[in-house]
Amino acid sequence: MNKLMKYLFFVLLLFCLRYETSAQPGALPYRSTAPTYKPNFNSTDNNKSANNGMHKLNAVRNAYINKRLELTPDEADRFWPIYNQYQSDLGSVLRQRRINNSNPQANGIDQVDRDINYEQQILAIRKRYKDEFLKVLPPDKVSLLYKSEREFKDELIKQLRERKQQDPQK
Repeated sequence: MNKLMKYLFFVLLLFCLRYETSAQPGALPYRSTAPTYKPNFNSTDNNKSANNGMHKLNAVRNAYINKRLELTPDEADRFWPIYNQYQSDLGSVLRQRRINNSNPQANGIDQVDRDINYEQQILAIRKRYKDEFLKVLPPDKVSLLYKSEREFKDELIKQLRERKQQDPQK
């Protein structure tokens, strides 16, 4: 199973990161010959490919969690809508946080205060959804859910590092 998961992560990473080589305007192609097409760097196209990559990543993460939790069909029917809403709520706060961190403020303490506020919002969401998850899953599966999310993220980061070490040009 471990080899299968590593293979799935690697394939997913290939799908998610394959646009990276053509998404750099002005960068030399890695091929010895120039491409015969003119790349379109329209931001809407890049957003579509990024969204497609995120959908694939979410699908692999959901499959991993489903397998780790060994959800029954009844549990899955009740769990996935709650989990998807949980991910949506977390994602909106994380996007706001990323925007805050990408725009430096004149007063650095304001930025730190906002970042702490985002951390509090994330914690509140996790607490609220823990109670929601406990309504549809036994406590051991809720604990395993959070552990599985951490394992998935750790494995993803590990594979990205390995990939970067294998190809130091990126």
